[in-house]
Amino acid sequence: MKRNETAPQPFVETYLSYLLTRAAHRVSAEFHAELPRFGLSVAEWRALACLYDSPGLGVSELARMAIMKQPSMTKVLDRLQAEGLILREAVDGDRRRVRARLTPKGRARVKPAIAAARAHQARVLAPLSEAERALITRALDLIVQAEDQAPAKRGGRFSRKAA
Repeated sequence: MKRNETAPQPFVETYLSYLLTRAAHRVSAEFHAELPRFGLSVAEWRALACLYDSPGLGVSELARMAIMKQPSMTKVLDRLQAEGLILREAVDGDRRRVRARLTPKGRARVKPAIAAARAHQARVLAPLSEAERALITRALDLIVQAEDQAPAKRGGRFSRKAA
C-alpha cells in the first residue's frame, strides 16, 4: 500500500525499539538459519562467538554479552565443555569464580561460523554506503555503551545482578 506523502508516518515506523527489533530479527533469523551446518545452536554460537577473540570471560560477563541469563549460560557451557569446545578455569584459585575460554577444538569449530557471520554481515550492509555503514555501526555501539554504563536496573532481565 502506497503511503500518502503528506500524512505523518505511523508511530511504530519511527519508534527506535520497533526498528531495532525488526532489524535484529531480520538479520539474526537469516544467519541463525545457517548455524545447523556448523553443528551449533543459537546459544552455542553466541557463547563461542563471544569467546572467539577473548583470552577468557567470566560466566556473568559472557552471559551479558550473549544476552542470556546466567543459569542458561551455565547449561550451554556444560554442553560446550562436554564436547571439548571450551575449558572452565577457576579465577585466582577461587572455584566460585570461573572463566571460560575456547579450546583449539572450539576455535576450529567456530572459525567457519565466524567467517560465515562476517560474509552475512557484508551482504546485509552491502546496500549501504561506507559512510552509512560506519554511522549505523557507531550509533549502535553508542547505544550499547550507554546501556553498559547505566546503573544496573533492579530485577531487570539483563541487569548485571541477573546476568
